[in-house]
Amino acid sequence: MSALSAVLPILATVVLFLHGLQGFTRELQSCGEPLMRAWLQRLTANRWKGFAVGAVATAVVQSSSAITALTVALVNASLLSFRASLAVLLGANVGTTATAWLVSFQLSGLGPVLIVLGAVMAVLPLRVRTAGRLLFQLGLILFALQLMTAQLHPLREQPWVAAWLAAAADPWLQVLVGMTITALVQSSSVTSGVAIVLVQQGMLPVEAAIAMVIGANVGSCSTALIASAAMGPIARVTAVVNLLFNAVGMLILLPFLVPFARAVAAAVGDPGMAVALAHLTFNLAISALFLPMLGPVGAWAEKWLMRSGHTCRAG
Repeated sequence: MSALSAVLPILATVVLFLHGLQGFTRELQSCGEPLMRAWLQRLTANRWKGFAVGAVATAVVQSSSAITALTVALVNASLLSFRASLAVLLGANVGTTATAWLVSFQLSGLGPVLIVLGAVMAVLPLRVRTAGRLLFQLGLILFALQLMTAQLHPLREQPWVAAWLAAAADPWLQVLVGMTITALVQSSSVTSGVAIVLVQQGMLPVEAAIAMVIGANVGSCSTALIASAAMGPIARVTAVVNLLFNAVGMLILLPFLVPFARAVAAAVGDPGMAVALAHLTFNLAISALFLPMLGPVGAWAEKWLMRSGHTCRAG
């Protein structure tokens, strides 16, 4: 089996997984974006509510990219204050770990059932059509994971895979890999999902998989940066501060990454769940660090923008 012939089907399953995630997000946005906008505008009166809204909305939509881009757009339109948006973005980082938990529970066997059930419901009248489309996309996500697992399983005995595993053992390199893949595909969910499947198949050490999802956290900030590029200065600063949160958290963790990963793996036992738990723990730690500091961060951003000749609605 050549490397190319083995890798192409795996890449196809990753694309299918990404397509399912994007489809699920689109379906939810098409029927729920006005509600999400209302939530973000009305329920962000304080940082704790904003954090909760960001976490719940991202967990439901299965896309931190969609929530962060929407948040930056609301800040740009002066419909959401700068400081409230930061709490939402911290919550979105926590909410995006829902995909990792979904993959770690190994529910991929439900994929074909949900695809068929969703397809039947989608052709029926009334409101069940929307639910049917959502079930279909969720089934597609799970079915893609099932196919990915099946394609990866035979590769464990290949010599070139063993060589790749030796190189992948460096967690610092895996942080960079996670950042790069996420920035390219614009989805941290894909990176975390693939990392968990690899570790479940014994093709990636737990430490390297955890490093990948930590890197994916930073790579996911690229969506907000790209979305804000054509917007006003306050939107761009919002995206930069979102990157700052994740980058600072990653730099703090990096010297302790290996012992942290080993401690989580020893505590949980199941390697897939260990990756999901480490992902959640990392984002909760970032939130615990920065949520009490949103006032000073907002004040710093105001001074930064004022020096640049702009005004900031940080309230």
